[in-house]
Amino acid sequence: MWRATTVQACGLWPFAAGSGAPMTGVPLGQHLHTGATVCGDPISWFTRARYISNPSLFMLGMPGLGKSTLVNRMLIGMAATGITPLVLGDLKPDYADTVRALGGQVISIGRGVGGINVLDPGAMGEAALRIGGERGRILAAEAHGRVLNMVAALITIVRGRPMDDHEQSVLSACLHHLTERTKPGRAPLLPDLLKVLDEGPDRVRAVTLDRGDVARYQEAVDPLHRSLLGVLDGPLGDTFASETSTRIDPASPAVCVDISRIGEADTQLTAAAMLAAWSDGLGTVAAAHALADAGLAPQRWFFTVLDELWRPLRAASGIVERIDALTRLNRSLGLGDAKITHTLKDAEALGSEADRAKARGFVERAGMVVCAGLPRTEMRELGEIVGLSEREIDLVSSWSSPPGWASTGGNEEPPGRGRFLIKVGGRPGIPIKVSITDTERELHNTNTRWTPTLSKGGRV
Repeated sequence: MWRATTVQACGLWPFAAGSGAPMTGVPLGQHLHTGATVCGDPISWFTRARYISNPSLFMLGMPGLGKSTLVNRMLIGMAATGITPLVLGDLKPDYADTVRALGGQVISIGRGVGGINVLDPGAMGEAALRIGGERGRILAAEAHGRVLNMVAALITIVRGRPMDDHEQSVLSACLHHLTERTKPGRAPLLPDLLKVLDEGPDRVRAVTLDRGDVARYQEAVDPLHRSLLGVLDGPLGDTFASETSTRIDPASPAVCVDISRIGEADTQLTAAAMLAAWSDGLGTVAAAHALADAGLAPQRWFFTVLDELWRPLRAASGIVERIDALTRLNRSLGLGDAKITHTLKDAEALGSEADRAKARGFVERAGMVVCAGLPRTEMRELGEIVGLSEREIDLVSSWSSPPGWASTGGNEEPPGRGRFLIKVGGRPGIPIKVSITDTERELHNTNTRWTPTLSKGGRV
């Protein structure tokens, strides 16, 4: 089979066949049925092709079938068009080598490696000072909201349940008090927040409705005080109690926050590090757009990757609301995102129906939904959200089968490795097969992925 343009292939009639595969965006792979090249990425399909109304991607699939490899392909292609990839929490790491090859910034987070000061407004705070005036005030208010949301997320992780509404009011008053009394160029730290609760300034007392009674004030703030002590003296303290080790450079061609040195069993620290990285990264995006709107910086587009979404979702009840808030606080244009997880069952494992509904909303709002191999029961459940035909369910569920028994004792690839179904709204799905290049294989070398390994005396 050969592929050619209509000018070249016209002399081969009647043996030429046309194809309706999309050709806008990053070259992803070949159509499984026609062999045509399929191109696409959330930003190109949103800005140029107008196929989708939301520049976002949600990817589901069993482990080891190449989800991160396909996303790496998208990152390389989009970076070539000037879009800045932001990998906000690389767990394995799957993306760090790609970001380094693109000349980007890799930031390591973990005990003894690096930390994030969650009270630091970061790029948003700096941009607010540069812009000034009413625009600067609005951006500073957004920065305050992000800091408040992040501290509340840490407390939620430590407690295992959401904060009470009056505690968030107390926390917000404390943060305002700290901001007003911290010298320019210095960000407050979590121990400073504890001092404010101890001192009990009038602004904070007014929120607690203590009416001048010290006992009433202490009764109101003691649970919050204990939770903050739990953050500082518990498993999160070393990483979030000191100054940010390395700030995100908004001018970098790509950024990866590497949290792979955190142990897999350390679920609280992993979830907290991912949330902190998302908050800092999305705040950097908002700051870059605000500076561009004010004429102080060039306009840039960003693409964020939120991989292994199930890890923070399971950390504590209410975390899904924090993730939803983090991604919704940015009202600026020029930001695409990819959320990656294994199955919809990750959402079903959440504690409350409200959390499950918010997690399902991530899929419903996605412009593109990409499926790797999934069991039939989960494909049917996904079909209720994105609309899948029986043939599409049969196709994708066949990719979840294990590899066959190799007669030679070598490694057999799973049938679904490198195969994906792309769904956009009610359109028929586009099944593709991805074959990676030698350069991509070197950047994303994960032993058995895509190609069989050589054993001593064995065969390929």
